[in-house]
Amino acid sequence: MVKINTIDIDPPLLNSSCAWASDKAQLRELYDSPYTGAITTRTATLNGFGQDETHTVAFFESKTTSINSYGYSPHPLRSYISWVYDLLTNPTASGAWPAKPVLISITSSSSTVLQEMVVEIEELRNRLHQFHLAHSRPAVGIVNPATLIAIELNTSCPNIKDLPPPAYNFSFLVPFLDVLASAYYSDPSLTIGLKLPPYLYYTRFQDVVRRLATYSRPKPDSDGVETLNPFAFVTCTNTLGSCLLFADQTGGGADSFALPTPLGGLGGEALHPLALGNVYSFSKLFAEHQDPAIRRIAIIGVGGVTSCEARQRMTRAGASVVACATLLGQQGVKAFELLTKDE
Repeated sequence: MVKINTIDIDPPLLNSSCAWASDKAQLRELYDSPYTGAITTRTATLNGFGQDETHTVAFFESKTTSINSYGYSPHPLRSYISWVYDLLTNPTASGAWPAKPVLISITSSSSTVLQEMVVEIEELRNRLHQFHLAHSRPAVGIVNPATLIAIELNTSCPNIKDLPPPAYNFSFLVPFLDVLASAYYSDPSLTIGLKLPPYLYYTRFQDVVRRLATYSRPKPDSDGVETLNPFAFVTCTNTLGSCLLFADQTGGGADSFALPTPLGGLGGEALHPLALGNVYSFSKLFAEHQDPAIRRIAIIGVGGVTSCEARQRMTRAGASVVACATLLGQQGVKAFELLTKDE
């Protein structure tokens, strides 16, 4: 079991935000799997993203590699709030009361709108807490569902036209971090993380860590020895943008592209070495940091987790929790059983 602020992930395996966690049925299937210790929703915007036929995915013919042109979820945040409430207030397929965390992935191009989204998620947590007060029976060990919610800010989708991933531009990212930090210090039980893009040189990792550290504060009544930081985890890494596959690489004809866009984000096995490098770099910088709160930041490792061996490599690189998307897209929820078949 891995504890990240107020959420416990057991087993330390989940899906990353992706197209295969888009709707209520997909979320239910992910949640009911005994092989997931948490689930992540597809990234929601306040009012939904205008998805059309140009937003799709292609899989490499001979490897578990994908390229996609997806943007964010077509479903608005209010849909995810409704679906997550239902997930956490009804018994699972096994008849047990829910005890598995849900990471609600969100994003916005406006910090003001992001603040509105965070308020809506906090209202969801309050409703879940009221449900718990009305229905809990200590003798049967019902977990307070309000403690099962985390926020993951997606700072890294490479497929949004004219809007590069904000995590590549700190002047654009900081107002969003400010919103999340304010929410956390108003309610330290709120578990917050960032989904990051793939970085390609070491000073960028240092820049991220340095920026996160500016949000640390002394823990009350600790004489300045202990510190708090709003960001409990980072998820790295998202897909690598501006990649190109031809259709003949995915089993199609030789004279066309694999995607209609035709550029997209690369995931799966081809991304694995870069994802491992990102996880390792952040793990090393977190572990060596003088701030105890930075040392506590957990890493959710994602990128090319297509086998048990790949999952184990993520852990060796420094990930506390491991996630997958491409394998989920190819195999369905069975992917998580495949990733644990050696245990």
